Amino acid sequence: MAPNDSAETIGEATSTVVGRRKTARYIVPVAVAGVAAATIGLVPALASSGDPDLPKISAQELIEKIAASDEEQLSGTFKISTDLGLPLDGLAGSLVPGGGGGDKDAGAAAPQDKLMELTSGTHTLRVAADGPERQKLSVLGDASEYSVIHNQGEVWAYDSKSDEVYHAEAPEGRDAGKHAEKAPKGTEGAAATPKDFAEKALAAAGDTTSVTVDGTAQVAGRDAYQLLIKPKQSGSTIGSVRIAVDAENGVPLKFTLSAASGGKAVVDAGFTKVDFAKPAASTFAFTPPKGAKVTEADELETGKDERGAAQKALPGQLAELDGLAGEGGFNVIGKGWTSIAEIKSPGGKGLPEAGSGDMPAEAQGFLDALGDKVTGKFGSGTVFKTRLVNALLTDDGSVYVGAVTKDALVRAADAAAK
Repeated sequence: MAPNDSAETIGEATSTVVGRRKTARYIVPVAVAGVAAATIGLVPALASSGDPDLPKISAQELIEKIAASDEEQLSGTFKISTDLGLPLDGLAGSLVPGGGGGDKDAGAAAPQDKLMELTSGTHTLRVAADGPERQKLSVLGDASEYSVIHNQGEVWAYDSKSDEVYHAEAPEGRDAGKHAEKAPKGTEGAAATPKDFAEKALAAAGDTTSVTVDGTAQVAGRDAYQLLIKPKQSGSTIGSVRIAVDAENGVPLKFTLSAASGGKAVVDAGFTKVDFAKPAASTFAFTPPKGAKVTEADELETGKDERGAAQKALPGQLAELDGLAGEGGFNVIGKGWTSIAEIKSPGGKGLPEAGSGDMPAEAQGFLDALGDKVTGKFGSGTVFKTRLVNALLTDDGSVYVGAVTKDALVRAADAAAK
């Protein structure tokens, strides 16, 4: 960090980034933001064609450059690759509330399930934005395409493979109060682009974080500075966050999360092509193809699922958990990158015992693949692991979860048991 980049000044600059959102917010987020909200993540580093020679810049100045960026129009292609270290493809979706098992009546084009596919593997996406009222996100398949279009108060989603369409009013659209609860599940409050993820990462900067400028790069043919964010604390599963920032306009072009354990990036996303010109109006026009099945959000029942739990994406749930802190159901242990959420299960019950009849065989196999048995002052429990987020479920029903190591979870449970 440059001499003038104190934790206080960096903190002030990052607060500006989070508070100032001139760039268009895309109504349909990348589903992996559910995990990113708890920590951060995103596609293997894009090929570099040499490090450009750019004027020197401090970390604080680069963060202020991101905050000052006012680009609201762009189009381009970017890649996302996610490797959470789960034993089976697609299991990430089953771990995120609202993903897989959403409204089965919503059809194959419903965003809450379709976008959960982005939580594993490598995907190519095409994005376009024209201010806050028009955005389009397309997931490109081998012989199909899935698109979500937000155009002046309406949201359309189309799955060419199944020839199904999903239609809803955007919360800020006509009769916003009437239709707000009918907006596509999983589309509220999450991140969609490298800029959105960068803002979430920078929000964590402070006295527990090292923020430096680590050279330059070229991304999608554009010169960029590289902002490097690293935890100062030990015990975090996050090794670093690297953000490539457009040297001309301050827009984050690439975002890469690396695990403390090394290896392939946990999640890594960046543009392969980008253009900051105004997209054509026809980009955001959509008419359901003749013969396609159309599902209207207004025709679906909303509210609670069969378990009585609201179907919401992780970012929204985490926001609610923040409000529950200190009210008996949710407590935060520690701070910064090693903070751990302590959640008390209703009734004080842990996992059903194997062979008890209360645990389906598939679920038992999944838990066995992920879990490590541990003991401590708290008694005994099981730690479920990914490369990024780990969780300890004690036999008395307490849950400890965070982007921390297994040992850190055990220490937190021991401290809480005193």
